[in-house]
Amino acid sequence: MIYSQARLFNWVYNDFARSYCLLSLSCFHAAYHYEKKPSTMQNFQIEFINLCIAANALRFGEFTLKSGRISPYFFNAGEFNRGLQLAQLGECYAAKIVESGIQFDGLFGPAYKGIPLVAVTAAALAKSYNIDVPYTFNRKEAKTHGEGGELVGSELRGRILIVDDVITAGTAVREVISLLNHYPGAETAGVLVGLDRQECSAGKLSAVEALAQDFNIEVASIIGVEHLLEYLSKEAQSVADSSKILATMRQYRQKYGTTPT
Repeated sequence: MIYSQARLFNWVYNDFARSYCLLSLSCFHAAYHYEKKPSTMQNFQIEFINLCIAANALRFGEFTLKSGRISPYFFNAGEFNRGLQLAQLGECYAAKIVESGIQFDGLFGPAYKGIPLVAVTAAALAKSYNIDVPYTFNRKEAKTHGEGGELVGSELRGRILIVDDVITAGTAVREVISLLNHYPGAETAGVLVGLDRQECSAGKLSAVEALAQDFNIEVASIIGVEHLLEYLSKEAQSVADSSKILATMRQYRQKYGTTPT
C-alpha cells in the first residue's frame, strides 16, 4: 500500500514538474519574442548609426550646442576622415535618396562638411544605382583669380538636391537655398541630411518642418532622433551604459523635441 502511494505521488509530481517546465518555456518564449520586436529601421539606417559610432562621429555625453542647450549626444561629420568610412557613408546617403523618391537633376554640398558628402554620394549613386548626376559645392569666400567665382564643379541647372550633415536650427540650409535662388537655371528640389535632431526651433515646428513649410520642398534625413532611441533600446550592444544614455535622451527629447516619446 505504501509502495503504491509512493508511486502515485511520484507520478503526480513528475507530471506537475513536466507541466511547469512547459509553461515556463512557453512564457520565456513569449517574453523573448516580446522583447525582440523587429526593427522598424532600414538596413542602411542601422549601418549609418554603426558607422557614426565606429568613426566617433556620433558621441554620447554632455555637449553645449550653439543654442545653449546641453545635449546628451553630438554629431560631427568631420570625423569621417578615412576612405572606407566615406565610401560607406556615401552608400547610406545614396540609399536614402533612392528611398525618398525626390526628383533631382544635380547635387549640391555646402562648404565645408557638405563637400566630401556630396562627392561620395554622387559616386555611390552612380556605382550602386546607375544614377549619374553632376554635383557642385561652394566656397566660403569667392575666388578672385584663376577660374574665379564662388562655385566649384558643375554648373547649377535644373532641380538641385542639397546634401549636408545635420539640421539643428536650419540656418545654414536657408543660406544655401538663398544662394541657389541667385542662379536662374536652378531651383531647390529638396534637402537630405544624415541626422535630423527633431528639435523645436522657433515656435512649435522643428527646423525641418519649418524649412519644408517655408520653401515647399521635401526635407529628408537618413535618421532622426527616434531611430537613435530605437537603436539604443534594441541594437546598441557596443554602446556602454546604453540604458542610461537612452533615459537621458528621452528626457532631452521630452523637453526640446517636436514629438516627444
